[in-house]
Amino acid sequence: MGKYGLFDLEKHFAFYGAYHSNPINILIHMIFVWPIFFTSSLILYFTPPLFNLPRVELSLFGNDVVLFLNIGSFLVLIYALFYICLDPKAGSLAALFCGFCWVSSCFVASWLGFSLTWKVILFPVIFLVFGVLGNISYFTSRCMLFQSNIVRLEKCRTLDLNGSIERELNWCSLLRLISDKEDGHDEFSASLQQIVLQVVLVAQIICWTGQFIGHGVFEKRAPALLDNLVQAFVMAPFFVLLEALQTSFGYEPYPGFHASVQAKIDAEIKEWKEKKLKLLS
Repeated sequence: MGKYGLFDLEKHFAFYGAYHSNPINILIHMIFVWPIFFTSSLILYFTPPLFNLPRVELSLFGNDVVLFLNIGSFLVLIYALFYICLDPKAGSLAALFCGFCWVSSCFVASWLGFSLTWKVILFPVIFLVFGVLGNISYFTSRCMLFQSNIVRLEKCRTLDLNGSIERELNWCSLLRLISDKEDGHDEFSASLQQIVLQVVLVAQIICWTGQFIGHGVFEKRAPALLDNLVQAFVMAPFFVLLEALQTSFGYEPYPGFHASVQAKIDAEIKEWKEKKLKLLS
């Protein structure tokens, strides 16, 4: 039986599903949504701690990382708990994916360093903004040049004081240009980091561009985030997971779920088309 209010899975799923009814667009989102979640966790690793709580120190392949409660881990926790409340079975799997993305992104962020991680996020976003609003062909020719001079915060220091790590962030200097490489990195490490950086940059550009193409070419409807930003971002990872479970294994949170949701989706799409016709007439 379905829930009501904030945890009404049918309502959330129908809202998102109304913007993703085309099979190709759904497939595109299945491929690209979780990588975007991962890279979002990547940059949020550098936000300052929220509380003075114990930290967890881990080591993998010679790379040390400290896990602590900050904005990134807090949002991942909210996502995970929300998904479990929506549906204990599929939600637990989604929560596991969220946790994996968070932990793995912490290792990658710690290894890349602050300035390289900012490039991973900012470069594809700026690419999309200028590519859509301006001349895509011209902007593409400037991408590699811009990559070596992308914006970052004025300083990000990591100090080891009595076994604890203190991050000092200056959020007011976001438009300071920086050089391509961090001081103190050896040549091999810097080269390897640049390769990883370029791979992630390309992946980010493909992820965002692919979703816009999915909506513009196949769905022929603007993304859900233009109508409800929070609901669209929160539901996207869970929506694609439920779609994958339903398509592959015929999973339903409860009997009759998909029939009920599909009826709501069809009604919402019909209403949207009628409004669109009125505007055109």
